[in-house]
Amino acid sequence: MAYLKNEALIDIATFLAKRWSENINTSVEFSDKNIVITKINTNKIILPTITKYAGNDFQKYRQFRTMLWYCAMRLRFCEKILSDDHAFGFILNTIETRRIEILGRRIWNGMDDELVFNYAYIWNYRPILNNVYNKVRIVEAFHQYFIIGDVKGEMSSSHFQKIIDATKYSNKILEEAINNNYGTKWLEKKIPDIIKILDIDSLLTIPIQVKNRNNNLITDNHILQTIIKISNKKQYSENYNEKIFKGRRISEEYKNIIEENIKNENKKIYANEIGIKIPSVDDEDETSIRDVDLINRLKIKFKKLKINLKEEFANVGDEFDFDSYLDKHKPFFLDNITSIKTKIMILLDHSSSIAKNRLEYKKATLALCEVLSYLRIRFSIYAFNTTNKEITCWLIKSDDSKWDDVSARRLSKIEANGGTPLAEVYTKMKSMLYLKKPDIFLTLTDGEPTDPDAVRNAIRSFKLSNIRMAAIGLGYNTLHVITIANNLKMLGYEKILAVSKVNDITDKILNILDKK
Repeated sequence: MAYLKNEALIDIATFLAKRWSENINTSVEFSDKNIVITKINTNKIILPTITKYAGNDFQKYRQFRTMLWYCAMRLRFCEKILSDDHAFGFILNTIETRRIEILGRRIWNGMDDELVFNYAYIWNYRPILNNVYNKVRIVEAFHQYFIIGDVKGEMSSSHFQKIIDATKYSNKILEEAINNNYGTKWLEKKIPDIIKILDIDSLLTIPIQVKNRNNNLITDNHILQTIIKISNKKQYSENYNEKIFKGRRISEEYKNIIEENIKNENKKIYANEIGIKIPSVDDEDETSIRDVDLINRLKIKFKKLKINLKEEFANVGDEFDFDSYLDKHKPFFLDNITSIKTKIMILLDHSSSIAKNRLEYKKATLALCEVLSYLRIRFSIYAFNTTNKEITCWLIKSDDSKWDDVSARRLSKIEANGGTPLAEVYTKMKSMLYLKKPDIFLTLTDGEPTDPDAVRNAIRSFKLSNIRMAAIGLGYNTLHVITIANNLKMLGYEKILAVSKVNDITDKILNILDKK
């Protein structure tokens, strides 16, 4: 696609998947393979890159979005997902596709137009039966007839009658499952009956060309005619056709994503121009560094500090006050958070000495960013390491963007290697510092810089521009903490803190803000 990159899609896809599945632990990844995988045990969705779909950019996005919805519904409603490699799992997943669609539409009826549009492409993606051989043709014909209501190509009348009988039985058990709230395991027990009606082996191998989409050239007129055909078979709503084809319901969403993507690309160009790089995170998973307990503990600490927090009575809120309820006043306390005006820039040392504590270091940093975002503090975050024997400064989050899963993936991506060349890093960041002019520039480090005099001169220069220079040193025992604190003090930082436990970093930064 010309503009829409995987990095922009990951953000919106993760947001939508979490909302649709009602599971905050849901994650989304992309694969260069033409496959769709939903892992229930790890709450992970793997989709093909958007280039694997047919049509123009907007049509590709619509198909991608609908496929994501189906995966989210599987996470929400399925008890298990079997492999499509054999007929048994292929048929169970086919029945489950319709079950989760029915249940999902009850909640998200705004998806109806997109489902029909997607069906038009699904129909064109499916193989022609004449090109499918042996009894695999029966399985594919059943899939097409059950899902779409028609078959592509020719087959014998006796085989087609089996398809009709199997479809009638499948619809019957599907209706029973829906009416009685039965799940995947109940339907699984009924699959042998369908296997018997179709007269096939449950272990019949389903070839890859049947499971994968057939990405042939499809014209707009072809899709429109297919929409008309499908809308006559499916009972979703009325007045489809042109309305569905144009997709006005989500066109504004797509437009906003494109605009945001262009902004991000411009930021990337500017960052590269001044020697700061942005990690590529298409295949990165940030869940390993997301410590929900730590994040919640920090939010509780924030409430105790009462930083920029005002409790107000309201009809709904965070805490219930029984006396107010008896007095017929508004019975809830609402924590009203207003934006803290402090603008902070954070630089993370990712030298090789961090490697042994890399996971905890990143967990603490991610938790800090979650809380800073919760406090509505304007902040940016950078990191430095050595890549291919070159000092590299990485942008994780800019001060004018929101903290999101893409930012978290960037943080997760940074490797810990190299020395502590703070002077060179400060030189690379000089243009950004003078442009953004943060109130506080905070450096997290665990080592002594290679050129202390150059660092001292850089700090003095930044302080003359009214940038408050602060540093937090990470030590591994009491003696090391004292040594690091003394080193940082000699460098000329205005605020110096040192810790021996990684998780204490976040508390120290909150204390800096509390005493600002």
